[in-house]
Formats: sequence, C-alpha cells, structure tokens
Amino acid sequence: MLRIAVGGFLHETNTFAPSPATYEDFARGGGAPPLTEGEAIFSAVADSNIGLCGFIDAVEARAWTLIPTLWTAASPSAHVTEDAFERIARRLLASMREAMPLDGVYLDLHGAMVAEHLDDGEGELIRRVRALVGDAVPIVVSLDLHGNVTPAMVEQADMLIAYRTYPHVDMAETGARCAAAMAMLLASDKRPAKAFRQLDFLIPIAWQCTAEEPCRSLYAQVAAMKSESLPSVSFLTGFPAADFADCAPSVIVYGRDQASADAAADELTALIAAQESAFSGRVFEPEEGVREAMRLAESAARPVVIADTQDNPGAGGNSDTMGMLKALVVCRARRAAIGNVFDPAAARAAHEAGVGAVVRLALGGHSGVSGDSPLEAAFTIEALSDGRFVAPGPYYGGGRLDMGPSACLRIDEVRIVVVSRKAQMADLTMYRSVGIEPLEQAILVNKSSVHFRADFAPIAEMILVCAAPGPMAVDPAVLPWRRLRPGLRTSPLGRPFSPVPQLV
Repeated sequence: MLRIAVGGFLHETNTFAPSPATYEDFARGGGAPPLTEGEAIFSAVADSNIGLCGFIDAVEARAWTLIPTLWTAASPSAHVTEDAFERIARRLLASMREAMPLDGVYLDLHGAMVAEHLDDGEGELIRRVRALVGDAVPIVVSLDLHGNVTPAMVEQADMLIAYRTYPHVDMAETGARCAAAMAMLLASDKRPAKAFRQLDFLIPIAWQCTAEEPCRSLYAQVAAMKSESLPSVSFLTGFPAADFADCAPSVIVYGRDQASADAAADELTALIAAQESAFSGRVFEPEEGVREAMRLAESAARPVVIADTQDNPGAGGNSDTMGMLKALVVCRARRAAIGNVFDPAAARAAHEAGVGAVVRLALGGHSGVSGDSPLEAAFTIEALSDGRFVAPGPYYGGGRLDMGPSACLRIDEVRIVVVSRKAQMADLTMYRSVGIEPLEQAILVNKSSVHFRADFAPIAEMILVCAAPGPMAVDPAVLPWRRLRPGLRTSPLGRPFSPVPQLV
C-alpha cells in the first residue's frame, strides 16, 4: 500500500486589504471548514467542492493509504500573520514527519498567499515539505486559477495543477486531476519536463470569468492541449492585488520532453497575449448602476443582479462598505436586496431586539475604506437566523456554512443580509437563510466579483458591475503598487510599472 500524505493550507492575499488573516481566522474557517487535523479531515471536506475532497474520492479504488495531516482555509484578506503561517506550517510538517516514510504528497493550496514575513507563502511551504520528504517523493499541488505562481513553487513541486473555471465549480475536479497526476508520477521513475511562463500584464478580476470571452475560448484551448505528451496544462489568470514581484498571470505546462513543454507554453502564452485588449468591460458608478438596474427591472421577468465587486470578501474586502446600499436608498429602489453585509455588532443588536423591532444602527462602514462610512438609519428587523445552512449551489457545492448570528434588516424597500462571519454572496440560499426569496426581488446586489455567477446567472435578467468604494480595485492600475516586476502593465494595454525609488 502506497502511503500518500494529504493536506491543505489556503489563503488568497490582497496586500491592500484592511484586515490580516490571523490564526483564529483559519481556526474558524469563514466560508470553508474550520482548521481540521487527522482523520477528521475526511468528514470535514466530504461531499464538497474542495480540491482535497476530489482527490480523496478519486483514489478510493487505488491501493493507496491516505495520511491526513491538516486542512485549513481563511477568507481572503490582507497578509497572513507570521504567527498563523508558522503555527499552521509547523503542525502540517509535524504530521508528515510522524507519518514517514511517504510515497507521495498532495497539497491543496491556493497559490496567492503572502505572509507578513514571506512574499511567497506557498513556495516556502512546498520548500519545507520537499526538504522533509526528499527529492524522490512526488509532490503534486492543486492551485486556484488566481494563484500568482513563483519560480520557487514550480521548482519545488513535481506538478502544479490549476482550476479551469471561474466561478470555481471544478475545485473537486481539479483534486481528481491531481490524483491522476500522482498515479502517473508513482508509475514512472522519470519526472515530466516543466515550462513556466509569466504574462506581462495584470488581468482585472471582474473580467476573468471563464463563462465569458476571452477566458471561455482560452480555457477551452487549455483543456484541448492536454495529451499523452502534455499530461498537464494550466493557465492562471492571477490575483491582481498582491504587491510583490511575481504577481502576474502565468502558464505552466508539463511535458514528456522539454521541447514539447516549451512549445506548448509558448503557444498558449501567445494566445493569451493576443487577447489582452479583450480583458475589459463596462463598470458603473453606484447610483448610475442602480438607476440602470431599475430601468431594466421595469420590463424584466427576472432579477437584475449587480456585482459590488470592489468589496468582494472573496478578494480581501471586509464585505461591509455601504456605497451600494446608500445608492439603493438614495435612488428609492423597490424590491431590492443586498448581501452579505458583515457587521457582527448589528447582527447582535438585531437578535437582542427581536423580529419586528425597529433599531437605529450605524451599519457597516467600519473598515476605514477611503470614501466609505457607516449608514446611520432606522432599520426594521424582518428575520433572524443562526447563520447555519447548507449552500447547494455550484460554487459552495453543498458545503455547510456558518455565518454566525444573522438577520434580515429593511430600510424603505431595501432588504439587507447582515452576517457575523465573512463569505461572499455566491449562493441563493444565503438570501433565503434570512427569509429573502431572491427570485421575488427586482434587484439583487451581491458582494462578489464573479463567483456569484455560478448560482445567480441562471436566474438573472442582466448582470451589471458596479464600483463602490472597496479594497479590491476593479482596475488594478489604481492600486498604490510598489514592488511589482518592472515593466509589468498594471492593466490590459496599460502603462508599464516603474518602481518609485524609496527614500532611506
């Protein structure tokens, strides 16, 4: 029986975000299972859209013994604290050390982790695993397609395999592809050749959706390129909010020989570069977007959905800015709902007052985001919830969520989902958990950039993108970059980055 260690440590780091990821954030888990160790991992990730779940399911028929180490994830935010990184990495490595000898290692990672003391969180973690298990043990890693891949990650792992969908409906499927890659590596003494390329422009998150062009065609090409001579091809659109030298889209190809891997990587990189101008779209100001949604809703049979993209908690936002809610109120929107607003104090006040009460609150706006402030008003409490439910939509994939004490608040004709824990609005059940039926609304405002499309696009009359204040800039060029690779364009067809000399 081959012994394969499995584990996961996931974080997407927005170095411009207001709040760091502490050890406690990983312990709670946010929109993912809490930090789990040992055999309990199997039940924690079971029947969910998680890379490790797909890997586990794919190896059931193989003569492998899986050694569960540690799995944890925290909501995207600013840097992972040094304390959190070191405590978690130390425990993951200790579990592997106790399980030695090992025949293989599978890691479920994100690819865009920046710690307080390390730019390249995944590269350092894989380096430590490699130092422990030795060069002969294959290491296979699944990555989010928003990973900012570094040379160290490519060097230390035998294979890095990325998701192919955004919204990420194939996380578990990617884990299964990693299991197939592991089987290939275990059956051969020869490792595949590696070809790694980084693009020279950043791709805005809002235009990375793989159901829309140009990503739809590009990812179809990624899938079509896989063959016996090219066992794995990945295109990572990257996470354009991490201020370090390797923040960039990338291509990773594994081939039976170096020439075929290089040729495929060059071909795919050229195809992506040729589409640079297509990574763009219409963005509305808050009141402009609400008025357009109201106009469309007059004749629509289904809800008009607005992405509050710059306060996306899936990209480092705190999910508490009030720009879009204020726009709904100012424009007197009817049959409108917005979620999720992360405000534990407001949720607690609602639970203390009870359904039917009217409470005066300073809602949201507590993150210190420039141009944002709380909405001070009287709110009617329409429903309360403990925040625990199953999210059956394609993104969360049946995962069990715990949003903490939650409430539906109403101001005028606008309803607000208020939660005590952060997770992006990417499942219809998040509205229903506090008594809001999304299909009955004329306008839905989701604090999400793209993941919501998996569950909401089928019920939406139209999807608009709005830019209210928030830390995840819809245009990366406006961020105060300092440490990018010189010459990298911070937006498609934008100006090359040139570092400003720092005064000592």
